[in-house]
Amino acid sequence: MKILLLSRYGPLGSSSRLRFYQYLPFLEEHGLQLTVSPLLEDEYVHRLYTGQRQPAIFLARAYAHRLTALLRAKRFDLIWLEKEFLPWLPALAPQLLRTPYVVDYDDAIFHRYDRHPSRLVRALLGRKIDQTMRRAALVIAGNEYLAARARLAGAPRVEILPTVIDTKRYGITPPDEPGSFRIGWVGAPVTAAYLKLIEPALETLLRQPGTSLTLLGAAHPLAARLPVETRPWSEAGEVPEIQRFDVGIMPLPDEPFERGKCGYKLIQYMGCGLPVVASPVGVNAQIVEPGVNGFLADTQTEWVRALETLRADPALRQKLGAAGRAKVERDYSLAVAAPKLREMLLSVSAKHLP
Repeated sequence: MKILLLSRYGPLGSSSRLRFYQYLPFLEEHGLQLTVSPLLEDEYVHRLYTGQRQPAIFLARAYAHRLTALLRAKRFDLIWLEKEFLPWLPALAPQLLRTPYVVDYDDAIFHRYDRHPSRLVRALLGRKIDQTMRRAALVIAGNEYLAARARLAGAPRVEILPTVIDTKRYGITPPDEPGSFRIGWVGAPVTAAYLKLIEPALETLLRQPGTSLTLLGAAHPLAARLPVETRPWSEAGEVPEIQRFDVGIMPLPDEPFERGKCGYKLIQYMGCGLPVVASPVGVNAQIVEPGVNGFLADTQTEWVRALETLRADPALRQKLGAAGRAKVERDYSLAVAAPKLREMLLSVSAKHLP
């Protein structure tokens, strides 16, 4: 079976890396032939994360490359697509393609169009993701919020496959500074704004002796006056950095786009045996079991109470962290998800191939 993978990014892009690239070794070892054609290479992602301007010629080249890939799609048995064929253009490709395709969503990208401030964008593109879902042989959704949208759009088949981690890369390590309490957060500059939601709580906590905040991948203004450490992100260094945390946090606003997120930070923290504290938004409320593997917090008071409880009780941190690790191994591991994904792809080919 020959599959054309049309990812959005190269391996540096977290969504593409987690929803596609990490599965490739398993899929290829089990008989699938994959040709990878990202829309946007790692240079684009690097510029995005560092706030650099994207040259117009770079984007034009990316779109030309995608169009070329689509013209060659008939050579393949199946297309495996990330989100959409061509961003910010109408959904014409789904109507013209003869090759069946499977499309994957790990966030509510449809809200970038149907909730865009421009009336023109909403009119022209507000339903483009629905059209892409409706014409897909299969929609793979990272959570129920995304799956519900696909069903509403008329997708003929919808399956849920959560974002997972390779648990072989994640391990539990003892704290490197007993007696201290390090709150940790992982993310990109574009998501660092979510930390503002709990800024008052963080200010209260960080004024307590021995308590610090580590930000992996982005800076925050709190670092100018409180014990906040900003660490650069790298794929190789990500897990060792998380292992230095005592607790992992994931604040989110209760907004439509955020309800489509897949809780990847939480899964990473839990994979390292850490307790977690998160906003009760979207899939977070599924991943976090209050008092079992962490806490859900909505108000500033709840955030302070949850983190102070964990700061005061190392044994509780260890207990909740162990429960979180067990849940990841059971529900959010590559070893569990990869065979499921392979069966999904094969089932589509079996239905559509002569």
